[in-house]
Amino acid sequence: MAKTSLLRPLAVAAAGAVLVATGALPAAAAGQDTTDPTAPDLTGVRTALQATTAAGAPGAFAVISDHGAVDRTRSVNVGLADLDGTPMNSSWRFRVGSNSKMFAAVLVMQLAQEGRIDLDRPLREYLPADTLPESWTMTGRQVMEHRAGVYDHTNDLLEQAGEETTSAFEARIRSTVYDPRALVAMSVRHGLQSTPGSRYSYSNTDYVLMGLAVEHLTGQTFPEVLNERIIQPLGLHKTSFVVPDQGITGTHVTGYLTNDDRTKPLLDSTAQTGSWVWAAGAVISDAGDLDRFLTALMAGGKGGLVSDASLQQMTAALPTPTAKIAYGLGLRRISLSCGDVYGHGGIVQGFNTQSFTTPDGRRSVVVFANASNNGAVTQGLMNTLEPAFCGKQPTVAPRTAFAPASAPVGSAPVDTLPVVEDTRI
Repeated sequence: MAKTSLLRPLAVAAAGAVLVATGALPAAAAGQDTTDPTAPDLTGVRTALQATTAAGAPGAFAVISDHGAVDRTRSVNVGLADLDGTPMNSSWRFRVGSNSKMFAAVLVMQLAQEGRIDLDRPLREYLPADTLPESWTMTGRQVMEHRAGVYDHTNDLLEQAGEETTSAFEARIRSTVYDPRALVAMSVRHGLQSTPGSRYSYSNTDYVLMGLAVEHLTGQTFPEVLNERIIQPLGLHKTSFVVPDQGITGTHVTGYLTNDDRTKPLLDSTAQTGSWVWAAGAVISDAGDLDRFLTALMAGGKGGLVSDASLQQMTAALPTPTAKIAYGLGLRRISLSCGDVYGHGGIVQGFNTQSFTTPDGRRSVVVFANASNNGAVTQGLMNTLEPAFCGKQPTVAPRTAFAPASAPVGSAPVDTLPVVEDTRI
């Protein structure tokens, strides 16, 4: 795996949304198992992944896991795991970014089940003294829903919203170790951005706060609680939280930060402390462990993570400003042509992931690219979800004056999914 700093640039596709090809091919030609109408459209998945690499990512992959009488996993790999020429490998580890929020949310829900936190009381009651001003009365639920009006501290670290220059990364992110309480203080200085509960606004600081609550209520460090309550019980052998260590142990994909100046080469950003996002985005894992986590989570009480009642609260998602996307308690809901899926996305310097599952946990999809700060790369990954979950949609004849005003759900290709608004973590 490449360990150099500045690497040769990749050719970048023209800016704009990346669309999945939807030609009217027979199902077999489209990479779909004709004996199973719910089988993923692997050709459609590969097309989206190839668009992702054409947009500037060295490599990308999709892992589609089906659970039932017989478990089955399908993997599609495209491009390179590093710029030394190593082919992409979907079994290797990577930084999962904001998928970490799902892990933090599960820990909070477990504490709520134990009566140690009431999500409908002010969160400051469950934090170390003076973490939040006394006048800040937002509840834990509002914080977990990103409806608390809390400023996102990462905007300050990245100079401005949405900017990921390599200079900012080297100056304030790669090697700097932040105390999570200092991250919250950075946010508090900006004051409340809106009345708690009034509107959705994604903030990484929200889940730094929830991580602090976990530590305060348990008397343990966040990684200790994560290991004790999730990683060890589920046997997630490739999942870890190593802040402030910078490295990723074992075989792993190399992550590359795209400079705002696209004429400059990609930066190997694999080594970084993760402390700047902490509980909101510093987990390291792999596709298999993310599948195991999501499957256990969606099983509710039978999965050993949260009760059925807690899962119901987590999946009770509220609308966001982005069409087809809603947000619950640490879970994002995306509406596809074949139904809703739940999970999260994660974009942290050099690593870009989307991890989702069906409500019954029977199919999970983890898609990944080793580049960040590139909206077309994120769009390409989003475009894998429809063919991965829904398979190849049958085509319909053009509507005539006598055709029904609406077609059955799933009878035609859906529009390209919009990129979610939290395009960094």
